[in-house]
Amino acid sequence: MTDKSTAWRNWAGNVTARPARSLAPASAEELARIVAAAAEDGQTVKPVGTGHSFTATAATDGVLIRPERLTGIREIDRAAGTVTVGAGTPLKQLSQALAAEGLSLTNMGDIMEQTVAGATSTGTHGTGRDSASIAAQITALELVTADGSLLRCSEKENSQVFAAARVGLGALGVVTSITFAVEPVFLLTAREEPMRFDRVTAEFGQLVAENEHFEFYWFPHTAHCNTKRNNRSAGPAAPLSRVKGWIDDELLSNVVFQAACSVGRAVPGAIPGIARISSRAISARTYTDIPYKVFTSPRRVRFIEMEYAVPREAAVDALRELKAMVDRSDLRVGFPVEVRVAPADDIALSTASGRESAYIAVHMYQGTPHQAYFTAVERIMTAHGGRPHWGKLHSRDAEYLAGVYPRFGEFTALRDRLDPQRVFGNAYLRRVLGD
Repeated sequence: MTDKSTAWRNWAGNVTARPARSLAPASAEELARIVAAAAEDGQTVKPVGTGHSFTATAATDGVLIRPERLTGIREIDRAAGTVTVGAGTPLKQLSQALAAEGLSLTNMGDIMEQTVAGATSTGTHGTGRDSASIAAQITALELVTADGSLLRCSEKENSQVFAAARVGLGALGVVTSITFAVEPVFLLTAREEPMRFDRVTAEFGQLVAENEHFEFYWFPHTAHCNTKRNNRSAGPAAPLSRVKGWIDDELLSNVVFQAACSVGRAVPGAIPGIARISSRAISARTYTDIPYKVFTSPRRVRFIEMEYAVPREAAVDALRELKAMVDRSDLRVGFPVEVRVAPADDIALSTASGRESAYIAVHMYQGTPHQAYFTAVERIMTAHGGRPHWGKLHSRDAEYLAGVYPRFGEFTALRDRLDPQRVFGNAYLRRVLGD
């Protein structure tokens, strides 16, 4: 165990905390002793990952649990098709290790810097017609509860806790290890091409139905989008060349985009023109590679984000309302709007719990005023029964959330049983879950 008491801040820099203690336990047993001692002393305990949440879900003035010593693959069970991994393992490390073993997760989000526990606990997802979020791929997990107990949870063991803790917000305990379903590594062919907003929205249902993984980005202040369709392929592999990949995913998507964002922050009036140039500069490309190299890409331009899950059937109406709102306003939005989909799942606080969902994510460059834009977008999304991503900015409270999550009461009742003294509580959880 190592002890540091320095200030903590998240990746975007919009959340800071100064914990009384910052500890990095090397085992579940050591963590259990820390939690039990903190509870006895009346201190709160919060685990933190790599800080990729934009909300204060991990903030604490008590004991901060750092994940860097709870890492690595613990077991690969090829017969069962599972991998068990330490909770602090970054998704990038897991993906590379699985690929070396000829294995892969079925679906992923678009970045892989997060820890596995941080990503799943906040409901991180990618896009998929049939394959769901990372949390939905969990088959078992290990959890330290408020009294220092170590619970092993699956559909067969502590099943009620398992049903909720896959997306647990850090409210039920500290996850120490996770078992994921995996499959033999496969190839995905990615087809990326520009498309006009009116066509994407008119054909949205068809594009989702015809592709295993469909997503698109709309460039505000324009009528242009960039679409991406990922489908399994028999091969052969045809990855992007090193030069092409660097130009598209590093030079243009990070270096040039960073410069454009900086100009837009300094001169907001330039943003519509930059957006028009950027959206027209996109060209089609096709490549085939292993999953994590297709699903994910480097994100070095820092931003803040809000994302809502709406019922799939409401997605097009919500998008059209968002575009109309931006078009008639004096807002200047320099980041594309991202749209993805997910099938319904059975996790109590998953944003796709019980309904096929579409995700609409809005971003603003770090240091740029965002409140007016996010407030206007949130008004549209909540009118469609939207559920905010737990790790991204929103203003919703427990009263609202209880109305859009049918199993909300099931989760809070379990929290009352496992953590009646709110050892794992903080201000964010009080807002979204209630006292």
